Amino acid sequence: MFKKVFLASLDFLLFSNLFVALCAVAQGLVTYHLLQLPPDKYVLMLLFCSTLLIYNLSMLLTKPKEPEKSPFKRVRWIFAHHRLIISITLIAALCIIPLGLWHLSIQSQLLMAFIGAIALAYNFPFLKLNDKKIGLRNLPGIKLFLIAFVWSVSCVLLPIVQLESELGLTTITLGATLLLVAKRFLFIAAITIPFDIRDLFQDKLYELKTIPVMLGEKKAWIFCQALLVLCFILLIIFTKEFNLDVVGLALTLILTGWLIFKSNLKRNEYFYFLFLDGMMILQFVILAILELI
Repeated sequence: MFKKVFLASLDFLLFSNLFVALCAVAQGLVTYHLLQLPPDKYVLMLLFCSTLLIYNLSMLLTKPKEPEKSPFKRVRWIFAHHRLIISITLIAALCIIPLGLWHLSIQSQLLMAFIGAIALAYNFPFLKLNDKKIGLRNLPGIKLFLIAFVWSVSCVLLPIVQLESELGLTTITLGATLLLVAKRFLFIAAITIPFDIRDLFQDKLYELKTIPVMLGEKKAWIFCQALLVLCFILLIIFTKEFNLDVVGLALTLILTGWLIFKSNLKRNEYFYFLFLDGMMILQFVILAILELI
């Protein structure tokens, strides 16, 4: 009985995209922690709601013809709870309006509008290619980089822009900002690739030219680890002061690399949506624990 309730609760947390929304909050907290500045609760709430909205819209807009026959439990769960997902999505959308209009600066609003436009264009078929209407995700090789770009800009650049607008901070240089965005981009991209490898056969069927489809499974794994290595190199080379934050971030990259090494096509969906995505939360947890030492 307990196991059944636990699994039902876990399915709700993961497949309703509440968990990935919490991952966005954690990544925002990582940014504030590294900048050694107090977190903005309104920015964090906006990250939560906008991630929830975008991910649920993505699923709803790409509904397969027979979702109940999908090989993926997540797809079957979402469309078996269709009204619940729509309700959660509408609540998230309604929360974004006051958060964005009343608590963000003009600069932050413009940045969020830009990110939102890209996120919607990711799935919405507004382009025409070979007599087919497609979204940005269907363009060859671009899916991975779009996801990493949206995440890194949302969780790194948005907090910085809001801090500079609210507090008038000038201590965060352009170089430091770009470095933070670049490292986060590489980290998110590395986490994203295993999901595309898992969906390799389905993406071929839907003619999605993802990195694994274009490179093949083995080269995609190598590319994935190369991104983490590059992120590690940037972390070490551009560190002026070796401290516990560097240790925490390095440990996160090593753990992520190990998880990716252990992932394969036979792994169930909990491995990807709980453990791999969960690295974004664990990164903040590790940094927070090391701060207490």
